[in-house]
Amino acid sequence: MNPILISISLLVISNVFMTFAWYAHLKELNSAPWFVAAIISWLVASLEYMFQVPANRIGYAVFSVGQLKIIQEVITLSIFIPFAVFYLKEPLKLDYLWAGLCMIGAAYFMFRDKIS
Repeated sequence: MNPILISISLLVISNVFMTFAWYAHLKELNSAPWFVAAIISWLVASLEYMFQVPANRIGYAVFSVGQLKIIQEVITLSIFIPFAVFYLKEPLKLDYLWAGLCMIGAAYFMFRDKIS
C-alpha cells in the first residue's frame, strides 16, 4: 500500500484520539477533579501514540519532517472544527475559516517544491 495514504490515514486516526484526549473531558468530566481528567486523558492519548508514531515513521520515508508537521496540523484542524461544533456545541465561527486558509498557505509553502 502507498506510504502516503498509510501515513495520512494513521495520522487521522491518531488525531481523533488526541482531540478526545485533549478536549472531551471538558464536557464529559466537567465535575471530576482535574487529576482524574488528566489520567483519563493520558490513557486516551496513549492510544493516539500507537497510531501517531508509525504514521510519522512511515511518512518520513516520503515526506520531510516539516511536511509531516504541516500535514498533522491540517488534519488536526480538520478534525477539531467538527469536534468543537458537533460534540462540544461551540458556535461555528469565521475564525475557523481564516485558520484553515492559513493552514492552506502553510501547506503550499511546505509542498511547493513538489507542486512545481
